[in-house]
Formats: sequence, C-alpha cells, structure tokens
Amino acid sequence: MKKIQLTILVLCAVCLNIAAEYRTARDIEYSSNKDSYSRERCRMDIYHPADTAGLPVVIWFHGGGLTGGNRFIPEELKNSGYVIVAPGYRLMPKVGIGECIDDAAAAVAWTFNNIQKYGGDPSKIAVAGHSAGGYLTSMVGLERKWLKKYHIEADSIAALIPYSGQAITHYEQRRQQGISELQPAIDEYAPLAHIRKDAPPYIIITGDADMELYGRYEENAYMWRMMKLIGHPDVRIFKIDGHDHGAMVSPAHHILKSQLRRIFSNHSPR
Repeated sequence: MKKIQLTILVLCAVCLNIAAEYRTARDIEYSSNKDSYSRERCRMDIYHPADTAGLPVVIWFHGGGLTGGNRFIPEELKNSGYVIVAPGYRLMPKVGIGECIDDAAAAVAWTFNNIQKYGGDPSKIAVAGHSAGGYLTSMVGLERKWLKKYHIEADSIAALIPYSGQAITHYEQRRQQGISELQPAIDEYAPLAHIRKDAPPYIIITGDADMELYGRYEENAYMWRMMKLIGHPDVRIFKIDGHDHGAMVSPAHHILKSQLRRIFSNHSPR
C-alpha cells in the first residue's frame, strides 16, 4: 500500500511539474494598426511551455456574434502539449466585417512569423474558434486573399476546426444590411462561397441539430456536403447531441485534440 501511495504522489508531482512548465505571455500586439481601438482589441495571449520547442499550435478565436466577447485560453486545451494563441479582434459595429476578418488574418500571420519564439512549430498551426470565432476560422483559411495580404499562404495552415461557425454570411453582417438573422444569404463574406478541394483539413463541429442557434447544424452540414462533393480529401463533421450552441464547446475540445492527433500523426509540411 505504501508503494502505491508513493507512486501516486510521484505521478501527481510529475503532473504538477508539467503544469508549472507552462507560462502565459499576455497583451502582445499583433497588428500594425496604430489607432486606439486597434491597440485595445488587436492583442493576443500565448500559453506556451517554458523550455520546449517544436510543439503544435492552436490559434483560438473567441465567439460573441462579432459584436462582443474577449480573448481567453480554453481550460480544456491547457497542459495538452499545445501552444495556445488567443487573439482578440475588433468588433462590429465599430468596424465592418472585413476588418474583423482582417484582424483574424493578421493574428494568424503574426503567429506563423513569431511562434517559434514560444516553442511552437510553424508547420503545425491549427486554427479554431467557437461561433463567430468559427466563422473567422473558415474565412481566413478558405479565402486565400485575407492571409495573402500578409504574405502567408492559407494552405500552410495544418487544420481548420470551426465550432458552430456560420457557413452562410454572418448574421450580424446580414442584420446591418437589413436582413433578418433567419433569412439566409450567401455573398463574399460566406464561407460557403469559398469552398475548395485543396483547403487545409476541415473539421466541423456543431451542437445538437434541434438545440443549435439559427439552424447552425444544417448550414454546416451543407458546407460539409459541398466540400465532399467538390473533392476535399479530409473534411469531417461532428454533431454533439444533447448540447446547445454554448454547451457544445467543452466536449468539442476533446474532438479537436483527437483530430489533431490524427492529422499531425500523418503530417508533412504543405
């Protein structure tokens, strides 16, 4: 019994030591914009190991309907062998939807150019986010022009993992045009307008079809189907039954980690 107790204590000490090796660098400016609102919102926190290099990276965009929310490091992704990058971004209606997407692209580009300083591998950068963050994930990864502005190839992203993101034009953009959130529309600001078979691995996660926000599962199911039909070799969709738009986030993190293990085990730089 004493040996078992000693083993447990040693394992706990090891776990605590692993956790203690992670640090969080805060309030890092990633945008070249110098106006006060950009300097307020365009900052990121980076959760990273103290003395380890070459780790995979998850860029995590927060939700909030493109009108609210703040950056944070998801608890379920801590101590998991990842460098976590959590950017903020400017919000509507103070800026247009294009500025929101541009901020997301600037944050991704900054990560590619700087993440090695924090122990991350720039060839293993996944982009993910919930709701509005899932929408931004899809836009910067599918429409190449946003990252091309920053001299980054969108196909260098190792995986795109939107959680309950909009596949049609975001409802806040529609609302500003006088279109109801229940009236679907697809324009240049819809991920569905940018489907392509040569995009990075695309892992869609939603909540329960009957509990999701505004038919979010159905539009993502259509996105999945169109990506399959166009010939994308690695597009998958996961529906978390019994969980609504907010409750699906925690279990979705487990799917993210499982899928990244699969993707990175077969990974070769694109």
